[in-house]
Amino acid sequence: MLDLLITNGLVIDGTGSPGFFAAVAVEGDRVTIHRGDVSALESARTIDAAGYVVCPGFVDLHSHAGLTILGEPHHDPKVRQGVTTELVGIDGISHAPFKTREELERYIWLDSGLNGYPPLPADWLTVAQLLDKYDNSVAVNMAYILGNSPVRIWSVGWNDRPATPAEMEDMKAVTREAMEEGAWGLSTGLDYPPGSYASTEELGALAGVAARMGGHYHTHTRASLRSQGLMAPWEEALEIGRLGDCPVHLTHYRQGAAGVGSHLDYLGLVERGRDEGMDVTFDCYTYPYSGTTVTIGLPHWAKDGGPERLMDALSDQDDRQRMKRELTRDRLENNWLTNFTQPQNKQYEGRLITDIGEMRGQDPEDALFDLLLEENLGISTVGLGTNAQTLYAFVSHPAGMIASDAILFGEYPNPRSYGCFPIVLAEFVRAEQHLKLPEAIRKMTSFPAQRLGLPDRGILRDGFKADIVIFNPNTVKALATKENPKQYPVGIDYVIVNGKMVIENGENTGALPGRALRRGRAST
Repeated sequence: MLDLLITNGLVIDGTGSPGFFAAVAVEGDRVTIHRGDVSALESARTIDAAGYVVCPGFVDLHSHAGLTILGEPHHDPKVRQGVTTELVGIDGISHAPFKTREELERYIWLDSGLNGYPPLPADWLTVAQLLDKYDNSVAVNMAYILGNSPVRIWSVGWNDRPATPAEMEDMKAVTREAMEEGAWGLSTGLDYPPGSYASTEELGALAGVAARMGGHYHTHTRASLRSQGLMAPWEEALEIGRLGDCPVHLTHYRQGAAGVGSHLDYLGLVERGRDEGMDVTFDCYTYPYSGTTVTIGLPHWAKDGGPERLMDALSDQDDRQRMKRELTRDRLENNWLTNFTQPQNKQYEGRLITDIGEMRGQDPEDALFDLLLEENLGISTVGLGTNAQTLYAFVSHPAGMIASDAILFGEYPNPRSYGCFPIVLAEFVRAEQHLKLPEAIRKMTSFPAQRLGLPDRGILRDGFKADIVIFNPNTVKALATKENPKQYPVGIDYVIVNGKMVIENGENTGALPGRALRRGRAST
């Protein structure tokens, strides 16, 4: 007997092909597609999906949930969007491997405004140990990519200096071991120390190790290179791919603001790389707001040595004056703050840095520095970081896919954390018709699964894993806004992960069927 039979729905299988009417049968954690009469099939449960689309679960290639999901395993903001698989360890900031728990917790502290805290103390060190924590204890599947920051901490340390030849060989060995334990490639976040201290050549060598083991290079590029030309950060990314003979994936790729070049410059770089024969892809989010830790705007020299060095710089008057001179105005204006934990600071949730300065009777810079000290660095920031007028071109480009870059804490998170995927269905497909529905679903399912190398997810096909979304194409809508970001979407009524119902009639069932998807063992 089948566990579940989904009948009368329009099946859009994730390949980009037109939809067709069929029944989707679930037995255990696998699916079978039935196009004919299913009256003879026996099932423990049947869902009549008339008027609905049945498609694969969405695969999010840029998630900051690797730690927060350990404390909030039901993962409502994402699973209610239809997300069934997430890639964590992005931006060069993965949380294994480390030699000691002390080093791991120092690293968690440094970027707590971006990735949050797990239940502490953290009780893993290796990639394998971290992946084990996800198995059947979270709502969605978790894929892991190795960040270059822990690789650098392991071999070089926290400081801004080149790696020695011996350290370089050590980093290659760490990368190989992480890949053997299930990582899907190498990630970088070249605005985040200490990974940002790596040279182009260092990264090319590490990307080559990942590539030879079936991985790809997933990068948040180096903003400091913009002084050499608008596209220089992304040109470096392609050069790293060439040096390592490695596929390249440009993450949260978009035009940052109107009048800063043209969106055609960005898309042209990807197209030229592909014409050259490179395997180049990108993802983009679907709201015009950026989001990260507020410490990203502080100069690298203040972080040279780790989080303790940054806390010292925030306390030292000479260092503060130097940081003031180097802090750009765009980091202070049009950016609101969130994730305050101290009771006296809750009043600043969702407010602009400049407004907080006025409330405290301080310059915005001093207000920011003092708050970082009071909040132990853990403040997140959201602001305008995308040209909304050209976002459609990235969302609809054939080499692009959808990813949320979701940060899942604070009272005023980026609205994409709650609405990234349904807004594609509601706005980019239904309302504005920038995309046909099968192509939009491909960008959220089989294409990211293909980028990772998942062999049996992202498509509804006989024998594939039963990660399924059932949504109403006429009513699906993202409700999250800048002013009220923590709103769940509507119209996504059922979400199934590994054959288990996680969202039923729009509500979370409490099931935790997610698994760690290990490279080379993705079906387990």
